[in-house]
Amino acid sequence: MKGWRLVHIDEPQLAFGFGQKAEHPKDGLFLFGPPASNQNPARMDIGIIGTTRATAIYESWVQSIQATIAEAEKGKPENKMMWPGFQAVFGIPWPAKPFAFCQIDGAELSRRIRGADRHEAIYKAVDLYEEALRRYMREEEARPQLWYAIVPEEVFRYGRPQSSVPRDIREPAKGGLGKRVAQRILREGSLFPEEVEAAAIYEYELNFHNQLKARLLDTKQVIQVVRETTLAPLLAEEDSRRSLQDPASVAWNLTTTSFYKSGGRPWRIADVREDVCYVGLVYKLIENAKGRDNACCGAQMFLASGDGVVFKGAVGPWYSQANDQYQLSKAKAAELMDMVVKAYKEMHGNPPAELFIHGQAAFGDDEWSGFASTVPEGTKLVGVRIKRQTEIKLFRFGDRPVLRGTAMIAGTRKAYLWSAGFTPRLNTYPGREVPNPLTVDIVRGEADIERVLADSSGANQAKLQQCRILGWTPGDTAVCGLSR
Repeated sequence: MKGWRLVHIDEPQLAFGFGQKAEHPKDGLFLFGPPASNQNPARMDIGIIGTTRATAIYESWVQSIQATIAEAEKGKPENKMMWPGFQAVFGIPWPAKPFAFCQIDGAELSRRIRGADRHEAIYKAVDLYEEALRRYMREEEARPQLWYAIVPEEVFRYGRPQSSVPRDIREPAKGGLGKRVAQRILREGSLFPEEVEAAAIYEYELNFHNQLKARLLDTKQVIQVVRETTLAPLLAEEDSRRSLQDPASVAWNLTTTSFYKSGGRPWRIADVREDVCYVGLVYKLIENAKGRDNACCGAQMFLASGDGVVFKGAVGPWYSQANDQYQLSKAKAAELMDMVVKAYKEMHGNPPAELFIHGQAAFGDDEWSGFASTVPEGTKLVGVRIKRQTEIKLFRFGDRPVLRGTAMIAGTRKAYLWSAGFTPRLNTYPGREVPNPLTVDIVRGEADIERVLADSSGANQAKLQQCRILGWTPGDTAVCGLSR
């Protein structure tokens, strides 16, 4: 560790209305509102997919967020903030009456989700929401900016991977193929079309939320899955283990998510370097893969506006079990980077001066050659590997972990960055264990390691904020057929 040194990367500032900046999203929205943008909606036009009770719950909740909501009585002051009202924050109206309503039969939904075959039960429950939306789209021209798929607590309880329906309320299965037979058919095929159709049920994961999003991807409608008890906490059962947020926090989180998914920009990253493009590669391993094609790849480009643009990649043999890493072929790497560069030029009028590619694996020679082949001659290309690891621990005196943004410089091309840690604004560390750093390695090209850390910190915070808004797990991106 000789020659190693510690530095601190300042928290990236967020930009809000009237050209103002703040470190925390709620502070900026409370004081200044969102930054001006032609993309911001003129009003919130929300469609509902749910039961008649769900519609009544939604209308009551929308009426409640028009006025102020007091902060929670319990908790640290730094983590609490009163809700000033939707129009006071975002400057646009949110009508209580939904823009559109796709009705679900509540009794039929309950019967389906309690099926003994969990794959069939979740698939058939999703059917009700999918069919209702597709029927609306066939019959109506007008489209809301965002759909709320409101689900009863029963659907959430039994629509998860490890859920089990009590025997006394379980609905008998209807003679499905069974998971083992279905997986064999999906893998090897079948001469009988009806068997292939029946096996398709088992191609989806046992998750109502994710399956609903996956099956509606082709509609290009934006979906927000909301539990009834989120909008009406009093409906939660007394023996429920769910930890409910206070009404003010629900208002902040759900309205910000809805504003963003309706096309608005609640904030953007401030002080992003001009003419610099950051691209993060994302891979997803495909279950029940057929042949050699075992993974799907995509890329996410972060812009100076703070937006994240997702590029759908290709399915192929990108994952290697031998070294547990993902790598693209030269041709596919060139194709993917060509999409990124063209999109950047369309948005900015010129190619980037610097292009940083972030990935979790070292880039192979053929893969890097493919990336470089489609990057303009005047663009500086740099490859950065960023991985979470546990080989280094850093402690400080007292009962608090290291500050978020702490970095240990291990050389001109290697450093460790603590993207999680004690956050002064919140006066807490949102974790239960000693935080682990990210390993940041410059594996291709030339760049200043501290500049890379500062840029990575900003891009990482932008990604984390986007994940919180969208409800994703960090690193999870909708890039292929059966993901979100």
